[in-house]
Amino acid sequence: MKTVLDIVIIIACIVALWQGAELVVNSATRIARKIGMSDLVIGLTVVAIGTSAPEFAVTVVAALEGQSDISVGNVVGSNIFNLGFILGGLALLKGIATTKTMVYRDGGMLIGTTILLIIFLYDLSLSRFESAALLIILVTYVGFLIYRRAESEEHIPEGDFNWLDVPKFIVGIAIIVAAGHYFVEAASDLARLIGLSEWVIGVTVVAIGTSAPEIATSLVALLRGQSCMSAGNLIGSDLFNLLGVLGLAGLLHPMVVAPAAQSSILLLGGMVVLVVIMMRTGWRLSRWEGGILILITLGRWILDFTR
Repeated sequence: MKTVLDIVIIIACIVALWQGAELVVNSATRIARKIGMSDLVIGLTVVAIGTSAPEFAVTVVAALEGQSDISVGNVVGSNIFNLGFILGGLALLKGIATTKTMVYRDGGMLIGTTILLIIFLYDLSLSRFESAALLIILVTYVGFLIYRRAESEEHIPEGDFNWLDVPKFIVGIAIIVAAGHYFVEAASDLARLIGLSEWVIGVTVVAIGTSAPEIATSLVALLRGQSCMSAGNLIGSDLFNLLGVLGLAGLLHPMVVAPAAQSSILLLGGMVVLVVIMMRTGWRLSRWEGGILILITLGRWILDFTR
């Protein structure tokens, strides 16, 4: 009975996280437009941060409750899921065109950030000092984007701003935080009941659930012919997950993770490098390259569950 209840709670929380993130993304985009932010800045900050809100809620709540494996596992798992299943799946569905800016600046930033996290977690811990460094890098990067005011090659619908967007944004955040709390509780109970480690649950089940907004946003963008925005949203979300989500979570509560975390973190590093290389070859992520990313992620999951 308890297992069934936990599954129902997880499903309900996934729905709530999706709906809450949708409110946040839609309202925040119109608010950002109102104050004159460029398309590029909106895509790499507001949209990316909005779709990362579920990861933010789950990771911070888990960290505060002392569940470091779920906290870090959710971020690492979400990033692997974003690049493997979502980006790979979208490329398999329809090849994705890329740009020099996306590959060299944003892809290079993602590679550097992932390598830095590998170094920080080499001792299986994330200190407040290291977390503060991640946050500083994020603020600097976002500040750089705003300062440059570069025009984006992707188009994000403006929408008509009205003052209801402000309370909608607040309500969306509240829904996400509440759903994140219950998601962590149910996932932890389920992990203990079926004998899986919290790391495996965090890097798979929780990661999939919190990546739901990225799936929706990127799929809609691709179907509308905005392939650059589709890939850009995933890169921006991954950057915010690593720098903002883990940075704040570790600053609030220093974390220690299980040894199993190292292999997943190294896989993430390898996948990030592979994705950037794939995006550079022919300035396109082809269908067969998308298939490779999906197979890598599936293989990793099989190893996690059978360990």
